[in-house]
Amino acid sequence: MNLAELLSNAASSDAAKIALIQASDGTEVSFGELEREADRVAGALAAAGIGRGDRVAIGMHNIPHFAFAYFGILRAGAAVVPLNIMLTEPETTAILRDSGARAAFCAGLYGHVVAAAAGAVETVERIFNVEGWADLGDQQASKIETQGVELAVLAYTSGTTGEPKGVMLTHDNLLANLRQQMAIPETHVTRDDVLFLALPLFHIFGLNVILGLLVANAAKAVLVDRFEPVPALRAIVDHGVTVLFGAPTMYAAWVSVPGADQYDLSRVRLGVSGAAPLSLEVLRDMQVLFGVRIYEGYGLTETSPTLWSNRMEDEPRPGSVGKPLPEVSFRLIDEQGNDVELGDPGEVVVKGPNVFEGYWNRPQETENAFIDGWFRTGDVGVLDEEGFLYLVDRKRDLIIVSGFNVFPSEVENALLQNPKVAEAAVVGVPHAYTGEAVKAYVVLEAGAEATPAELIADAQRGLARFKCPSVVEVVADLPHLVTGKVLRRALRT
Repeated sequence: MNLAELLSNAASSDAAKIALIQASDGTEVSFGELEREADRVAGALAAAGIGRGDRVAIGMHNIPHFAFAYFGILRAGAAVVPLNIMLTEPETTAILRDSGARAAFCAGLYGHVVAAAAGAVETVERIFNVEGWADLGDQQASKIETQGVELAVLAYTSGTTGEPKGVMLTHDNLLANLRQQMAIPETHVTRDDVLFLALPLFHIFGLNVILGLLVANAAKAVLVDRFEPVPALRAIVDHGVTVLFGAPTMYAAWVSVPGADQYDLSRVRLGVSGAAPLSLEVLRDMQVLFGVRIYEGYGLTETSPTLWSNRMEDEPRPGSVGKPLPEVSFRLIDEQGNDVELGDPGEVVVKGPNVFEGYWNRPQETENAFIDGWFRTGDVGVLDEEGFLYLVDRKRDLIIVSGFNVFPSEVENALLQNPKVAEAAVVGVPHAYTGEAVKAYVVLEAGAEATPAELIADAQRGLARFKCPSVVEVVADLPHLVTGKVLRRALRT
């Protein structure tokens, strides 16, 4: 099976059933309509000579057209390159060029960014904008018998280097993770569920966990294109949402709404949190204010994404990410690659059918990501006697802001573009709403003057908003190792 067949199966059995409803305007899309629109996308790509083995980008917010493009690209035999709509033009250009994308589907303000970026990339031949959706035509594409081992999604993540890397996820990888999640007892998605889809579809959580489970189970989803706490709560109530998928920032926002307990979320039977750690306080407040129990999980883009879930047990264990999903094997290892003793911290390494094939055109980084066939997550965890995993640290310096990866060197390089900056170091600091925030320590050139606000504004020209420092501290010098490398660890203490 391939991912495109999921939609065909749902449309053949539930063509009239509503698949998506846009919270902002009430637009409804049935599985039959979703199938027809995906066919139009596949036909338009085929007419342009784009198909099996090609890469096609999607740069859209959460609107039905994202799903049309996603399944249409897969149906054409091509691979999807999801674009974070918060990226700047240079960042978008880098991804289009690295992926060798031949076309892109886009919408909204980010559509202008995609179009400008595509103009600098020779491989991009076509831009399909939502505003000109009618121009796609109604051409029917021949059915492509895509194999499970073929590339389905090329998802870019900063990972452990400053440059974004393309994570190669096959149809088999993504389908395996859907299968693993649907095997979770009692708390899996069913046909009768109404899912909350506010997490961005360009993020692997929104793409495979929510959209994937929606179509695999012929369920229904409420699409939210711009998350705002109060309108989101109203949408949950008005549309009878039964399953909440969210990031910690969303749950933190809801429990902070004045009079939050006036919103009746009694139809919500399951809450799932991922992308970043959820505080125990927010976990408790969701239960007290709304009567909603939140089950945390853990995963990475490289694992399609889910590896662990508290849903594997009847009672979630606060502070833990739960137990591994079926078919996931893991070890906790020390610096020498040996298994650690129970209760001792170790790097989490995993195997499973959902683990990615490697990084696009980066054989050395792919090799470095594995040890004896085990994928190195870069996260450090502790296992208790009952088999629950607790994440305690990250070996890498990755910063996670609202579930999005930010690598310090990328931000440092942006700051160093300012001629007034002699040296810069970036670390993550705790933040009540986004989980972590980016803080920069800057040493100015001799005689130069610049305020933190000026330095932040300058960095914003080349970085997505979530990557920009929220705090800049101008210092006289930075701590260094004997090799000259900045000791970020000292800045975090």
